[in-house]
Amino acid sequence: MSSPDRLQNANPQLYGRTSEREVTPEELDEDVEDAIDAREIFDLVRSINDPEHPLTLEELNVIEQSRITVDEDNKHVSVEFTPTIPHCSMATLIGLSIRVKLLRALPTRFKVDVHITPGTHQSEHAVNKQLADKERVAAALENQHLLEVVNQCLSTRN
Repeated sequence: MSSPDRLQNANPQLYGRTSEREVTPEELDEDVEDAIDAREIFDLVRSINDPEHPLTLEELNVIEQSRITVDEDNKHVSVEFTPTIPHCSMATLIGLSIRVKLLRALPTRFKVDVHITPGTHQSEHAVNKQLADKERVAAALENQHLLEVVNQCLSTRN
């Protein structure tokens, strides 16, 4: 977390939270393989904490359900995220947190792509390249300090 005097976006625009999705009995039944949809992915990532603010990615509109696609047939999940400012230095960390959350939560059969919404960040290509590189992601998660920061982003706030 950055101190308030060093925030890149000290006064971000806030957005409302989406209502909670009703979980069906079939989804709770471990013996039934139910389809994963964009809303389920959204519910997994919406509560990830922003690294700079005491707010979630949903509250900052970094994550939106409409920017998530799930292709069950090809076992592919794609998540676009939109940094709050075009020069956000936390974009890679945010993308890494989204990727780690999904890799931890989804069955291993799914391929996960996380990338910046086109045209919303000045280093979009470089960040997307880092997030798509399995070796870079694995190396980043071997860095104990970085892993702690990612885990803070994924932790539940009181």
